[in-house]
Amino acid sequence: MAKTESFRASLDKQPHEVASMFDGVAKRYDLTNTVLTGGQDRYWRWATRRALALRPGERLLDLAAGTGVSTAEFAKSGAWCLALDFSKGMLEAGRFRRVPMVNGDATALPFADDSFDAVAISYGLRNVSEPDAALREMLRVTKPGGRLVVAEFSTPVFGPFRTIYMEYLMKVLPKVAEAVSSNPDAYVYLAESIRAWPNQRQLAMRISDAGWSSVQWRNLTGGIVALHRGYKLG
Repeated sequence: MAKTESFRASLDKQPHEVASMFDGVAKRYDLTNTVLTGGQDRYWRWATRRALALRPGERLLDLAAGTGVSTAEFAKSGAWCLALDFSKGMLEAGRFRRVPMVNGDATALPFADDSFDAVAISYGLRNVSEPDAALREMLRVTKPGGRLVVAEFSTPVFGPFRTIYMEYLMKVLPKVAEAVSSNPDAYVYLAESIRAWPNQRQLAMRISDAGWSSVQWRNLTGGIVALHRGYKLG
């Protein structure tokens, strides 16, 4: 079996580099995530759906949706859920899920103001070249009274566990990715981007600064992942 050419983006997150990198990991992306997280990715998706509190008939925009695995989870609520991703390769790999998909840029969303009841972005905000601009765009397309949920890798709250986790990111994760991923070098970037990302409180401040109200967060798995939720004032 031919291997995909290995490629990683740099931490300045040039959009074409990020898109190309995710095109390269698309084929085995979901499997790799499940292996690397020990199956916790499934729990994190379920928890994100619970945080969104979607109702039948509502409209959700799922940003950085990748292969649509998160979109399919959210659609279990009965809401109409649309997947948007910058990587055409990721969307193509998830076509079998039969959720509506759009190729687009989180910093320039192709939707009218006040189009969605809720917006979610899972493990993608840190890969956007201008995350603050993306947060403002999410606010623009959300209806007054609507909500945002950001699921993102964060900072473990227990010091000894945080040390072990950071060692795992930089030493173990790339080695596991070599055995599973179609583009293992991409996971070096992903590990570095997690380490460079703001902690829970810092991200909450950035979400608030983008115009979202009543921003709070909840830690999952000891703070490996944090769910941030905010609302658009009506």
